[in-house]
Amino acid sequence: MARAARLILPYQPHHILQKGNNRQPVFLDDEDHFSFLRWLREASTLYNVDVHAYVLMASRLHLLATPKDAASLGRMMQWVGRHYVPYFNKKYQRSGTLWEGRYRTSPIEAAPCFLSCSCFVELLPVRQGLVRRASDYRWSSYAHHTGLRQDPLIRDHKLYWELGNTPFAREAAYNRLISSPFSSDEADRISRAFEQGWPIGSEAFRLELERRTARKFRMGQRGRPAKDLVV
Repeated sequence: MARAARLILPYQPHHILQKGNNRQPVFLDDEDHFSFLRWLREASTLYNVDVHAYVLMASRLHLLATPKDAASLGRMMQWVGRHYVPYFNKKYQRSGTLWEGRYRTSPIEAAPCFLSCSCFVELLPVRQGLVRRASDYRWSSYAHHTGLRQDPLIRDHKLYWELGNTPFAREAAYNRLISSPFSSDEADRISRAFEQGWPIGSEAFRLELERRTARKFRMGQRGRPAKDLVV
């Protein structure tokens, strides 16, 4: 059976998840991180995709990004792969695939969910026990959003700009937001949606996507019925 095409909505934020094949590391040193981010920045400019947040972890990466058309997100990821995979294979004297199949995308309903998803992504190193504080992890957009440094890759989403009238006000508001703890249910719902490539938003958002695409988006058949994904 042919695989369903990814659901990509122009001018809608998306979460992108890409994993190393067989959970193998895809970033081994600082040069790897810097190289990937440099190529991602070039590709985002080339294909007109706004990258809003990210975290690079040893065997996976998470992005939040808004494409300007249905093809631009795929072209950006393909362009980065064409540069990063040969670089990685040559450096570590390996061959073959680096990534585990296709990357996954989850459209995000912006107003109720985008900032929560951004916080979730930037807190992953803390949640997984890699660091005690998000500020201790170098390879995420946390420092940009909280005023520790400017990241040339990031193009802030309008909802981030609406947090305040000045950079200081926005950074302070984001600091307060990301310091508010997630409930275990909230974290679990976001994580499951990211892993499965499900839309993240209200029931109305999901139903509208089903109407527009003739697809069905359900949280699975086993266990209790899924709750609304608004976080």
